[in-house]
Amino acid sequence: MRMLLKVSIPVEAGNAAVRNGSLGTTIQKILDDLKPEAAYFSEDAGERTAYIFFEMKESSQLTAIAEPWFLAFNARITVRPAMNSQDLADGSAGMKRAAKSFSKGAKP
Repeated sequence: MRMLLKVSIPVEAGNAAVRNGSLGTTIQKILDDLKPEAAYFSEDAGERTAYIFFEMKESSQLTAIAEPWFLAFNARITVRPAMNSQDLADGSAGMKRAAKSFSKGAKP
């Protein structure tokens, strides 16, 4: 299943990694292990933040995905399912069924 991993690196931990030269190489090593579909980097709430799209085959993979970020950067993460436009199109039948069954005024 395609997942979105949001990684927020606290300023102090990020600054320390920049100062000692390990920020980029550590992020690259983590990404090399994860092999994401895409990774984007930005700022969110004043912190260095990554948005990473990857495939997760089973929930037991979560520890291997999360722990490097926790250990290297004391990061906060969120992980949630994500869809591309084809996934959304494939799911349209389920949306239609839900609308028919659960919209206000729908008859059970």
